[in-house]
Amino acid sequence: TMRNKNDSGDVDMDDDGVDDDDDDDDDDEMGMADDVIDMTSICKFGPDDVDAEAEEVVNELQLLTEDISNKENEQSDWKIPNRDVFNKNTNNANWIKNEPVDEMVDNNLDLALGLGELAQLTVNNESESNADVVDMKTASRKTWNAKYTLRSHFDGVRALAFHPTESILITASEDHTMKLWNLQKTVAPKKSASLDVEPLYTFRSHTGPVFCLAISKNGEHCYSGGLDNVIKVWSMPSVNIDPYDSYDKNILINTLEGHEDAVWGISVHHNRSELLSCSADGSIKLWSPTNLKSPCLSSYVSDQDETPTSVDYVRDVEGQFVASYNSSHCVIYDIETKSPITRLECSKDPAEMATQLIHRVKCHPTLPLTITAHDDHHIRFFDNNTGKMVHSMVAHLDAVTSLAVDPNGLYLLSGSHDSSIRIWNLESKTCVQEITAHRKKLDESILDVAFHPSEAYIASAGADSLVKVFV
Repeated sequence: TMRNKNDSGDVDMDDDGVDDDDDDDDDDEMGMADDVIDMTSICKFGPDDVDAEAEEVVNELQLLTEDISNKENEQSDWKIPNRDVFNKNTNNANWIKNEPVDEMVDNNLDLALGLGELAQLTVNNESESNADVVDMKTASRKTWNAKYTLRSHFDGVRALAFHPTESILITASEDHTMKLWNLQKTVAPKKSASLDVEPLYTFRSHTGPVFCLAISKNGEHCYSGGLDNVIKVWSMPSVNIDPYDSYDKNILINTLEGHEDAVWGISVHHNRSELLSCSADGSIKLWSPTNLKSPCLSSYVSDQDETPTSVDYVRDVEGQFVASYNSSHCVIYDIETKSPITRLECSKDPAEMATQLIHRVKCHPTLPLTITAHDDHHIRFFDNNTGKMVHSMVAHLDAVTSLAVDPNGLYLLSGSHDSSIRIWNLESKTCVQEITAHRKKLDESILDVAFHPSEAYIASAGADSLVKVFV
């Protein structure tokens, strides 16, 4: 039946029962769909048309649309290549601006990387052909971080040495004592969330400051020398020793007497139970430390030089050692014949020699290379076969006092009175990390550094009576 709107106001229905008003509404909706939706007109709807939640969604859509439009119009001049530590052509971080790098920005980046004031002297540009090789080395290079501060000595710490296989460190001090530390046994100190290490054992026998220290390659014995002219031979205490046990006198095995003045340095043989010592009396002595009757095997004195300052075994050739002298030269000796083989000279100018005092000498573990630390802020490298200096570099801002080479011969660790330790890549002769480790005391700061032979530890000894351990 069909109903039409009559005079009384009734609504007439079509044959299909659909309201005419509904048809009009549908037509209006179809018309709106054909037009583009105007977001601003939607936003002007009143509360009766759109609730608060819908209005919030619409506003967010508007903001998003405007943000995308703005970003499309902006022109950025930054590009991001590989996220490596260094860019090989600029020595800067790899967020490289298209414009030339400003010198001030370059310096700030060097400081942020911890390369210090001498970064420009030691960090060189790498060739593009070696970029892939350098990338791999940079990615695998370890960054050292402070782990422990060892506080127990009452005066400057002159020397330290790691056990060859255990997490054990022995330190020697001007307070006449040596201390044994187990880095795996930590305690929580008062008012601190970090861990601390307490000494397990204190070696007491020297009657003066202890200047040098070494541990045998099997880790069973320890040797120390000092101002009292003697070398003490110690049995290594157990790592499980109770620090509150009574003092064990049997720890001291032997006292090596023969030097007539202070013992400056000690070096142990890498295979045999032998050690070398150098003294202020002008002599170098070879010892069999466990021989109680006649421990001194040989004595070496240079006719051209005065006082030896440091000594080390040559590692790549059997039967040789190198000694540094206060004349700023080094001499390589044949152990059997006692004769000099090669003389390593920095300079022949007396004025220059006066400033080039050698504090420490180290031999590379696998190469015919001798490395020396000097009072004139330099580290120098010598070829053992020719005696020629192959490289020289300003390494610190003050005297370089100590050196250590990692067991693989890849990195060099140096300590200085400028209060920093630096790690060097031996292949490129560049500084890869600088750490400010100790405070100065009477113009002295870092007195010794060491690599652990088999574990990821390095350590530094300071005139401030502290020992810092890094992992």
